[in-house]
Amino acid sequence: MSDSPARHLNLAGASNFRDLGGYPARNDRRIRWRQIFRSNHLGHLTDGDIEVVRGLGVRSAFDFRGRVERAEALCGMAEITVHSLPVEPTVVAALRAIAATGTPLSTVHATEVMRDSYRSYVQQNTPRFRTLFAHLLEDSAPLVIHCTAGKDRTGFACALILYTLGVPDQVISEDYLLTNRFYRRDPTASSDLPDDVKQVLGSVQTSFLAAAFEAIDADYGDLEDYLRDGLGLGAAERAEFEARYLEA
Repeated sequence: MSDSPARHLNLAGASNFRDLGGYPARNDRRIRWRQIFRSNHLGHLTDGDIEVVRGLGVRSAFDFRGRVERAEALCGMAEITVHSLPVEPTVVAALRAIAATGTPLSTVHATEVMRDSYRSYVQQNTPRFRTLFAHLLEDSAPLVIHCTAGKDRTGFACALILYTLGVPDQVISEDYLLTNRFYRRDPTASSDLPDDVKQVLGSVQTSFLAAAFEAIDADYGDLEDYLRDGLGLGAAERAEFEARYLEA
């Protein structure tokens, strides 16, 4: 729709900052614009960026970065209430461990380590995502969800949000893959890794997200059971969630 707000906000100090609004959802409704945003970290916002984010009325940030990551780049806006939901990063350490055995690193290693990290979101970090949904049921919007790059931990969280609101699977996948268009990879990150491996780490693939959903099926039966038993979203919570984030 030509009169819809911009989905991606081109900030100088944060990439991949975009709105989950406007997507088709359950019962021919749509997600409300300017309520839920996703981004990479907010530690390098410029003065101009701060004015843009302030204009959006963002009140809360849900930060999935690990403890060291967060300490290195704190949120640049004092008026935003930051909720730390740490999911510790494992990918670079896992790749360095493989390299330490003398095995030359390849994109195959990188892809499988990324898939393992997505499985761990379900197997080891479900309580963090459950806490996120508990907050989302409170009066904390407009809000932003982020990690360091805003693509993996954030991508999984946002896929769960979109599914909960009844967004079609294909649209969820398309939103997830927008990261490959908007994320600006830090060229100095993990500089000891081969360039082709860093390219995998700086992008998203449908197989990454699929690995998380496979872990959900293995551990919970299916995604509906995960929402109920893993994330604490019963029928009443689902109805409240829809009332809060879907257009009337």
